[in-house]
Amino acid sequence: MGSGETIPFPGGSARVVSLAELRETDAWTAAFRDQAKDSRFYGIVEETITGFEHHYLILQDNNGRVRGVQPFFFLQQNLVEGVPALRSIVDFIRRTFPRFLTMRVLMIGCAAGEGHLGICESGDEDWFAIALYAALNIYARGKAALIVFKDFSARYRDMLQRFADNGYTRIPSMPMTQLALSFRDFDDYFGRLSKATRKDLRRKFKRVEKASPIQLEVVTDVSPWVDEMYPLYLQVQERSPLKFETLTKDYFRELGRCMPDKVRFFIWRQEGKIVAFSLCLVHRGVIYDDYLGLDYSVALDLHLYFVTFCDILGWAVAQGLSYYRSSPLNYEPKLHLDCELAPLDLYVRHTNPWLNRIFPPILKLLEPTRHDPVLQRFPNARELRR
Repeated sequence: MGSGETIPFPGGSARVVSLAELRETDAWTAAFRDQAKDSRFYGIVEETITGFEHHYLILQDNNGRVRGVQPFFFLQQNLVEGVPALRSIVDFIRRTFPRFLTMRVLMIGCAAGEGHLGICESGDEDWFAIALYAALNIYARGKAALIVFKDFSARYRDMLQRFADNGYTRIPSMPMTQLALSFRDFDDYFGRLSKATRKDLRRKFKRVEKASPIQLEVVTDVSPWVDEMYPLYLQVQERSPLKFETLTKDYFRELGRCMPDKVRFFIWRQEGKIVAFSLCLVHRGVIYDDYLGLDYSVALDLHLYFVTFCDILGWAVAQGLSYYRSSPLNYEPKLHLDCELAPLDLYVRHTNPWLNRIFPPILKLLEPTRHDPVLQRFPNARELRR
Protein backbone atom coordinates (compact mmCIF):
# COMPACT_ATOMS: atom_id res chain seq x y z
CA MET A 1 0.00 0.00 0.00
CA GLY A 2 1.40 3.35 -1.00
CA SER A 3 0.50 6.96 -0.45
CA GLY A 4 -3.22 7.62 -0.83
CA GLU A 5 -4.33 4.00 -0.48
CA THR A 6 -7.06 3.16 2.01
CA ILE A 7 -6.94 0.60 4.82
CA PRO A 8 -10.48 -0.40 5.89
CA PHE A 9 -11.15 -1.72 9.39
CA PRO A 10 -14.27 -2.15 11.56
CA GLY A 11 -15.45 1.31 12.56
CA GLY A 12 -13.57 3.32 9.95
CA SER A 13 -10.59 3.48 7.67
CA ALA A 14 -7.04 4.78 7.47
CA ARG A 15 -5.29 6.43 4.55
CA VAL A 16 -1.52 6.57 4.05
CA VAL A 17 -0.49 10.05 2.92
CA SER A 18 2.62 12.13 2.34
CA LEU A 19 3.60 15.24 4.27
CA ALA A 20 2.58 17.44 1.35
CA GLU A 21 -0.92 15.91 1.32
CA LEU A 22 -1.20 16.13 5.07
CA ARG A 23 -0.40 19.83 5.15
CA GLU A 24 -3.57 20.47 3.15
CA THR A 25 -5.73 19.15 6.02
CA ASP A 26 -6.97 20.87 9.17
CA ALA A 27 -6.46 17.64 11.10
CA TRP A 28 -2.66 17.90 10.86
CA THR A 29 -2.51 21.09 12.90
CA ALA A 30 -5.09 19.83 15.38
CA ALA A 31 -3.38 16.48 16.03
CA PHE A 32 -0.32 17.82 17.87
CA ARG A 33 -1.39 21.32 18.90
CA ASP A 34 -0.97 20.48 22.60
CA GLN A 35 2.59 19.18 22.23
CA ALA A 36 5.89 21.03 22.37
CA LYS A 37 6.82 19.24 19.15
CA ASP A 38 3.77 20.14 17.10
CA SER A 39 3.01 19.44 13.44
CA ARG A 40 5.64 21.97 12.32
CA PHE A 41 8.31 19.92 14.07
CA TYR A 42 7.41 16.71 12.24
CA GLY A 43 7.74 18.56 8.95
CA ILE A 44 11.18 19.87 9.90
CA VAL A 45 12.34 16.38 10.88
CA GLU A 46 11.23 14.81 7.59
CA GLU A 47 12.73 17.57 5.46
CA THR A 48 16.10 17.95 7.21
CA ILE A 49 17.09 14.56 8.68
CA THR A 50 18.07 11.67 6.43
CA GLY A 51 17.90 7.91 6.96
CA PHE A 52 14.15 7.51 7.50
CA GLU A 53 11.22 6.79 5.21
CA HIS A 54 8.34 8.92 6.53
CA HIS A 55 4.61 8.31 6.13
CA TYR A 56 1.41 9.41 7.88
CA LEU A 57 -1.88 7.69 8.66
CA ILE A 58 -5.11 9.70 8.58
CA LEU A 59 -7.70 7.78 10.61
CA GLN A 60 -11.39 8.50 10.11
CA ASP A 61 -14.64 6.91 11.29
CA ASN A 62 -17.44 5.49 9.13
CA ASN A 63 -19.05 8.93 8.95
CA GLY A 64 -15.93 10.35 7.30
CA ARG A 65 -14.86 12.42 10.32
CA VAL A 66 -11.07 12.53 10.72
CA ARG A 67 -10.31 11.66 14.32
CA GLY A 68 -6.52 11.43 14.27
CA VAL A 69 -3.26 11.54 12.36
CA GLN A 70 -0.35 9.23 13.19
CA PRO A 71 3.19 9.79 11.90
CA PHE A 72 5.33 6.70 11.34
CA PHE A 73 8.53 5.82 9.55
CA PHE A 74 10.59 2.86 8.35
CA LEU A 75 14.25 2.14 9.04
CA GLN A 76 16.73 -0.72 9.22
CA GLN A 77 17.25 -1.08 12.97
CA ASN A 78 20.29 -2.50 14.79
CA LEU A 79 18.77 -4.70 17.50
CA VAL A 80 21.86 -4.62 19.73
CA GLU A 81 22.35 -0.85 19.72
CA GLY A 82 21.56 -0.72 23.43
CA VAL A 83 23.68 -3.72 24.42
CA PRO A 84 27.35 -2.65 24.51
CA ALA A 85 28.50 -6.05 25.81
CA LEU A 86 27.42 -7.74 22.58
CA ARG A 87 28.53 -5.06 20.14
CA SER A 88 32.07 -6.32 19.44
CA ILE A 89 30.87 -9.89 18.81
CA VAL A 90 28.05 -8.72 16.55
CA ASP A 91 30.34 -6.35 14.64
CA PHE A 92 32.68 -9.27 13.94
CA ILE A 93 29.84 -11.42 12.57
CA ARG A 94 28.58 -8.53 10.44
CA ARG A 95 31.83 -8.50 8.50
CA THR A 96 30.47 -11.61 6.79
CA PHE A 97 26.72 -11.11 7.35
CA PRO A 98 26.09 -7.34 7.23
CA ARG A 99 22.45 -7.56 8.29
CA PHE A 100 22.94 -9.91 11.24
CA LEU A 101 20.58 -8.84 14.06
CA THR A 102 19.12 -5.99 12.03
CA MET A 103 15.49 -5.79 10.92
CA ARG A 104 13.27 -3.51 8.88
CA VAL A 105 11.15 -1.73 11.45
CA LEU A 106 7.95 0.29 11.20
CA MET A 107 8.19 2.85 13.97
CA ILE A 108 5.27 4.83 15.34
CA GLY A 109 6.21 8.27 16.60
CA CYS A 110 8.93 10.77 15.85
CA ALA A 111 12.44 10.15 14.51
CA ALA A 112 13.85 12.98 16.67
CA GLY A 113 12.21 12.80 20.06
CA GLU A 114 9.53 11.14 22.13
CA GLY A 115 6.40 9.74 20.51
CA HIS A 116 2.83 11.00 20.76
CA LEU A 117 -0.54 9.87 19.50
CA GLY A 118 -2.03 12.37 17.06
CA ILE A 119 -5.59 12.50 18.42
CA CYS A 120 -7.51 15.47 17.06
CA GLU A 121 -10.06 15.91 19.86
CA SER A 122 -10.13 15.01 23.55
CA GLY A 123 -12.45 12.09 24.21
CA ASP A 124 -11.40 10.15 21.13
CA GLU A 125 -8.59 8.27 22.86
CA ASP A 126 -10.30 4.86 22.99
CA TRP A 127 -11.52 5.07 19.39
CA PHE A 128 -8.10 6.12 18.18
CA ALA A 129 -6.29 3.28 20.00
CA ILE A 130 -8.69 0.67 18.57
CA ALA A 131 -8.45 2.15 15.08
CA LEU A 132 -4.66 2.42 15.10
CA TYR A 133 -4.29 -1.15 16.34
CA ALA A 134 -6.53 -2.44 13.54
CA ALA A 135 -4.87 -0.33 10.83
CA LEU A 136 -1.35 -1.36 11.78
CA ASN A 137 -2.24 -5.05 11.79
CA ILE A 138 -3.27 -4.74 8.14
CA TYR A 139 -0.72 -2.23 6.89
CA ALA A 140 2.46 -3.73 8.37
CA ARG A 141 2.08 -7.18 6.76
CA GLY A 142 4.94 -7.79 4.41
CA LYS A 143 6.42 -4.34 4.95
CA ALA A 144 8.40 -4.76 8.18
CA ALA A 145 9.56 -7.43 10.59
CA LEU A 146 8.79 -5.35 13.64
CA ILE A 147 6.27 -2.69 14.66
CA VAL A 148 7.65 -0.41 17.38
CA PHE A 149 6.02 2.44 19.25
CA LYS A 150 9.09 4.61 19.89
CA ASP A 151 9.65 6.43 23.18
CA PHE A 152 6.10 6.99 24.41
CA SER A 153 5.71 8.66 27.78
CA ALA A 154 4.39 6.59 30.68
CA ARG A 155 1.24 8.73 30.60
CA TYR A 156 0.19 6.75 27.51
CA ARG A 157 0.25 3.43 29.34
CA ASP A 158 -3.50 3.27 29.96
CA MET A 159 -4.28 4.28 26.39
CA LEU A 160 -1.84 1.76 24.91
CA GLN A 161 -2.79 -1.10 27.23
CA ARG A 162 -4.86 -2.51 24.38
CA PHE A 163 -1.60 -3.06 22.48
CA ALA A 164 0.18 -4.60 25.48
CA ASP A 165 -2.75 -7.00 25.97
CA ASN A 166 -2.87 -8.03 22.32
CA GLY A 167 0.54 -9.08 21.06
CA TYR A 168 2.76 -6.09 21.81
CA THR A 169 5.46 -6.25 24.48
CA ARG A 170 6.07 -3.11 26.51
CA ILE A 171 9.70 -2.54 27.55
CA PRO A 172 11.38 0.55 28.98
CA SER A 173 13.32 2.81 26.67
CA MET A 174 16.13 5.07 27.86
CA PRO A 175 14.20 7.62 29.95
CA MET A 176 14.26 11.37 29.93
CA THR A 177 14.93 13.16 33.23
CA GLN A 178 13.11 16.03 34.84
CA LEU A 179 13.37 18.47 37.70
CA ALA A 180 10.54 20.43 39.30
CA LEU A 181 11.55 24.11 39.43
CA SER A 182 10.09 24.56 42.90
CA PHE A 183 12.76 26.96 44.14
CA ARG A 184 13.16 30.75 44.12
CA ASP A 185 16.46 30.91 42.27
CA PHE A 186 19.62 28.93 41.62
CA ASP A 187 21.02 29.58 45.11
CA ASP A 188 17.86 28.12 46.63
CA TYR A 189 18.22 25.05 44.41
CA PHE A 190 21.93 24.75 45.22
CA GLY A 191 21.14 24.66 48.93
CA ARG A 192 18.88 21.65 48.47
CA LEU A 193 21.57 19.49 46.88
CA SER A 194 23.55 16.99 48.91
CA LYS A 195 26.64 18.17 50.74
CA ALA A 196 28.91 16.13 48.49
CA THR A 197 27.33 17.56 45.33
CA ARG A 198 27.57 21.14 46.61
CA LYS A 199 31.24 20.62 47.39
CA ASP A 200 31.89 19.16 43.96
CA LEU A 201 30.08 22.00 42.18
CA ARG A 202 31.95 24.66 44.16
CA ARG A 203 35.23 23.09 43.09
CA LYS A 204 34.12 23.04 39.47
CA PHE A 205 32.88 26.62 39.49
CA LYS A 206 36.08 27.90 41.10
CA ARG A 207 37.99 26.48 38.17
CA VAL A 208 35.59 28.17 35.76
CA GLU A 209 36.03 31.51 37.56
CA LYS A 210 39.80 31.37 37.05
CA ALA A 211 39.42 31.02 33.29
CA SER A 212 38.46 33.71 30.80
CA PRO A 213 34.82 34.74 31.30
CA ILE A 214 32.10 32.72 29.59
CA GLN A 215 29.16 34.73 28.26
CA LEU A 216 25.67 33.39 27.62
CA GLU A 217 23.33 34.51 24.84
CA VAL A 218 19.79 33.19 24.27
CA VAL A 219 18.42 33.42 20.71
CA THR A 220 15.75 31.86 18.51
CA ASP A 221 17.65 31.91 15.19
CA VAL A 222 21.17 30.47 14.90
CA SER A 223 21.55 30.75 11.13
CA PRO A 224 24.51 33.18 11.43
CA TRP A 225 26.45 30.79 13.69
CA VAL A 226 25.32 27.30 12.64
CA ASP A 227 28.58 26.56 10.81
CA GLU A 228 30.49 27.19 14.04
CA MET A 229 27.98 25.36 16.25
CA TYR A 230 27.40 22.21 14.22
CA PRO A 231 30.85 20.64 14.81
CA LEU A 232 30.20 20.95 18.56
CA TYR A 233 27.00 18.95 18.20
CA LEU A 234 28.90 16.29 16.25
CA GLN A 235 31.52 16.05 19.01
CA VAL A 236 28.81 15.17 21.53
CA GLN A 237 27.04 12.86 19.07
CA GLU A 238 30.21 10.89 18.36
CA ARG A 239 30.75 10.27 22.08
CA SER A 240 27.22 9.01 22.66
CA PRO A 241 26.98 5.27 23.40
CA LEU A 242 23.57 5.13 21.70
CA LYS A 243 22.91 6.80 18.37
CA PHE A 244 19.62 7.00 16.52
CA GLU A 245 19.18 10.17 14.48
CA THR A 246 21.92 12.56 13.34
CA LEU A 247 20.79 16.15 13.03
CA THR A 248 21.82 18.43 10.18
CA LYS A 249 22.65 22.12 9.90
CA ASP A 250 19.32 22.65 8.15
CA TYR A 251 17.52 21.15 11.15
CA PHE A 252 18.91 23.87 13.42
CA ARG A 253 18.18 26.58 10.85
CA GLU A 254 14.60 25.48 10.22
CA LEU A 255 13.70 25.18 13.89
CA GLY A 256 14.48 28.85 14.42
CA ARG A 257 12.71 29.88 11.23
CA CYS A 258 9.54 27.80 11.67
CA MET A 259 9.12 27.62 15.46
CA PRO A 260 10.46 30.88 16.97
CA ASP A 261 7.63 30.88 19.51
CA LYS A 262 9.01 27.72 21.15
CA VAL A 263 12.69 27.36 20.24
CA ARG A 264 15.47 28.79 22.40
CA PHE A 265 19.14 28.33 21.61
CA PHE A 266 21.54 28.91 24.51
CA ILE A 267 25.00 29.85 23.25
CA TRP A 268 28.10 30.13 25.46
CA ARG A 269 31.16 32.01 24.22
CA GLN A 270 34.66 32.42 25.59
CA GLU A 271 36.77 35.18 24.07
CA GLY A 272 34.24 35.43 21.25
CA LYS A 273 34.40 31.73 20.33
CA ILE A 274 31.41 29.44 20.77
CA VAL A 275 32.37 26.71 23.23
CA ALA A 276 28.92 25.25 23.94
CA PHE A 277 25.29 25.48 22.93
CA SER A 278 22.01 23.86 23.89
CA LEU A 279 18.85 23.53 21.85
CA CYS A 280 15.73 23.85 23.99
CA LEU A 281 11.98 24.04 23.47
CA VAL A 282 9.70 25.97 25.82
CA HIS A 283 6.06 24.92 26.04
CA ARG A 284 3.38 25.32 28.70
CA GLY A 285 5.71 25.94 31.61
CA VAL A 286 8.27 23.28 30.68
CA ILE A 287 11.72 23.75 29.17
CA TYR A 288 12.90 20.75 27.14
CA ASP A 289 16.70 20.58 26.97
CA ASP A 290 17.05 18.45 23.84
CA TYR A 291 20.50 18.66 22.27
CA LEU A 292 23.89 19.81 23.53
CA GLY A 293 27.02 20.84 21.66
CA LEU A 294 30.41 21.09 23.39
CA ASP A 295 33.93 22.03 22.34
CA TYR A 296 35.84 19.18 23.95
CA SER A 297 39.14 21.02 23.63
CA VAL A 298 37.93 23.04 26.66
CA ALA A 299 34.70 21.36 27.80
CA LEU A 300 36.19 19.03 30.39
CA ASP A 301 38.58 21.56 31.90
CA LEU A 302 35.83 24.18 32.15
CA HIS A 303 33.14 21.72 33.26
CA LEU A 304 30.91 23.09 30.53
CA TYR A 305 28.15 20.53 31.04
CA PHE A 306 27.55 21.90 34.54
CA VAL A 307 27.86 25.49 33.34
CA THR A 308 25.16 24.89 30.72
CA PHE A 309 22.86 23.06 33.13
CA CYS A 310 23.05 25.73 35.80
CA ASP A 311 22.60 28.61 33.36
CA ILE A 312 19.56 27.01 31.74
CA LEU A 313 18.07 26.27 35.14
CA GLY A 314 18.58 29.86 36.28
CA TRP A 315 17.03 31.21 33.07
CA ALA A 316 14.02 28.88 33.36
CA VAL A 317 13.32 29.90 36.95
CA ALA A 318 13.59 33.58 36.00
CA GLN A 319 11.01 32.96 33.24
CA GLY A 320 8.60 31.43 35.76
CA LEU A 321 8.72 27.94 34.24
CA SER A 322 7.63 24.93 36.29
CA TYR A 323 9.72 22.02 34.98
CA TYR A 324 13.07 21.30 33.40
CA ARG A 325 13.14 18.18 31.24
CA SER A 326 16.20 16.79 29.48
CA SER A 327 16.79 14.20 26.79
CA PRO A 328 17.98 10.65 27.60
CA LEU A 329 21.53 9.52 28.55
CA ASN A 330 24.28 11.09 30.69
CA TYR A 331 22.50 9.95 33.85
CA GLU A 332 25.33 10.15 36.40
CA PRO A 333 25.42 13.96 36.76
CA LYS A 334 21.63 14.19 36.51
CA LEU A 335 21.28 11.82 39.45
CA HIS A 336 23.47 14.02 41.64
CA LEU A 337 21.68 17.16 40.45
CA ASP A 338 18.43 15.79 41.96
CA CYS A 339 16.69 15.03 38.68
CA GLU A 340 14.19 12.20 38.55
CA LEU A 341 13.45 9.82 35.72
CA ALA A 342 10.68 10.56 33.22
CA PRO A 343 9.99 7.05 31.84
CA LEU A 344 9.61 6.35 28.14
CA ASP A 345 8.27 3.06 26.76
CA LEU A 346 8.68 0.95 23.66
CA TYR A 347 5.82 -1.25 22.46
CA VAL A 348 7.14 -3.97 20.17
CA ARG A 349 5.49 -6.63 18.03
CA HIS A 350 6.94 -9.03 15.48
CA THR A 351 4.71 -9.17 12.41
CA ASN A 352 5.19 -12.95 12.19
CA PRO A 353 2.68 -14.36 14.74
CA TRP A 354 4.80 -17.44 15.47
CA LEU A 355 8.00 -15.46 16.03
CA ASN A 356 6.07 -12.97 18.13
CA ARG A 357 5.32 -15.71 20.65
CA ILE A 358 9.01 -16.20 21.42
CA PHE A 359 10.03 -12.59 20.99
CA PRO A 360 9.19 -11.16 24.47
CA PRO A 361 12.05 -12.86 26.37
CA ILE A 362 14.50 -11.76 23.66
CA LEU A 363 13.26 -8.17 24.00
CA LYS A 364 13.72 -8.29 27.77
CA LEU A 365 17.34 -9.25 27.20
CA LEU A 366 17.99 -6.58 24.58
CA GLU A 367 16.13 -3.67 26.20
CA PRO A 368 18.66 -0.89 26.84
CA THR A 369 17.93 0.13 30.44
CA ARG A 370 19.09 -3.27 31.75
CA HIS A 371 22.66 -2.31 30.85
CA ASP A 372 22.85 1.09 32.55
CA PRO A 373 23.58 0.62 36.28
CA VAL A 374 23.12 4.32 37.09
CA LEU A 375 19.42 4.19 36.27
CA GLN A 376 18.73 1.81 39.13
CA ARG A 377 20.07 4.39 41.61
CA PHE A 378 17.35 6.95 40.86
CA PRO A 379 14.67 7.08 43.58
CA ASN A 380 11.88 6.46 41.06
CA ALA A 381 13.66 3.75 39.05
CA ARG A 382 10.76 1.33 39.65
CA GLU A 383 8.57 3.52 37.44
CA LEU A 384 10.50 2.31 34.39
CA ARG A 385 8.75 -1.06 34.56
CA ARG A 386 5.64 -0.30 36.55
